[in-house]
Amino acid sequence: MKLAEKYGDKPVDELPMLFQRILQNVIRDYYRRQKVRSLWTTLLSAFSGPEDDEHDPLETIESADGEHKSESPQAQLERRQTLGVIEKEIEKLPPRQREAFLMRYWEEMDIAETAAAMGCSEGSVKTHCSRATHTLAAALAAKGITL
Repeated sequence: MKLAEKYGDKPVDELPMLFQRILQNVIRDYYRRQKVRSLWTTLLSAFSGPEDDEHDPLETIESADGEHKSESPQAQLERRQTLGVIEKEIEKLPPRQREAFLMRYWEEMDIAETAAAMGCSEGSVKTHCSRATHTLAAALAAKGITL
């Protein structure tokens, strides 16, 4: 579809190479996206219950009467403190990075949806998300937080 939409006016002899490039880029995007999602899924899975596949990690941590009732008070306090640190670090991100990060990873919007909502290109969304991810990971590591 991308080939037809964007390059329909190109000469026929250029189409195979354009198709090949589009295919390579889509495959790379897929694997990059999986890598980033895998990273954040792994990091945020520390806050999840083993039986629940669809949940919001923030709700899990904030839930005072939820499924973490059996945890010791110290573990509950540590969980709340960790959430507070994560929220503060997200707030420190530049506005565009924070916006892209929250849309992509908390709202689970894809790149195209995020780009449309932010009014920018898909490449900008990828850049903002990458920078936000690296900044958050470095900030959490500097505070000694391992998820």
